[in-house]
Amino acid sequence: MTKAMFTLYRRPDMDGDQFREYWKNTHAQIVAKMPGLKKYVQNHALTTEEGEPPVAGIAEVYFDSVEAMQEALSSPEGEAAIADLQNFTDAEKTATVVVDEVEVI
Repeated sequence: MTKAMFTLYRRPDMDGDQFREYWKNTHAQIVAKMPGLKKYVQNHALTTEEGEPPVAGIAEVYFDSVEAMQEALSSPEGEAAIADLQNFTDAEKTATVVVDEVEVI
């Protein structure tokens, strides 16, 4: 299984609650339509006494292979998910890494 992880930063004009609301209830519905998607996980960063963390969250998308992931991201549904990032993230700061997940425990 292949996983891509996206480190997300919220748009400066949104607060943390607005970011999480949009990500969970709007963006997730767009991502879920990508062909070949096996699993989608949102990791919402927690606010601490110091305030909002610099990273708003990390998204994980799982596919059977790198090729399946590339096909999904280049599909109309994948392009829509990527285009939607500008609606709630600081897209210029978003970072992506493709990994092979290794469970240790």
